[in-house]
Amino acid sequence: MKTRKFVTGVGEFFDFMGSAMAVSAAVRNRQPARTTDLQRLGIDPEQFSRLRRY
Repeated sequence: MKTRKFVTGVGEFFDFMGSAMAVSAAVRNRQPARTTDLQRLGIDPEQFSRLRRY
């Protein structure tokens, strides 16, 4: 049972890191970030879209 929780935790960590990298790449390429990635990171998509990036 502990092994399953560990594997699940590792999977969630990689999902989180993947979302962080996807949002970072979208900002770097001046493209909109996916709503699901922002929500996974705890960022409000509406507020994020209002940010000005120069």
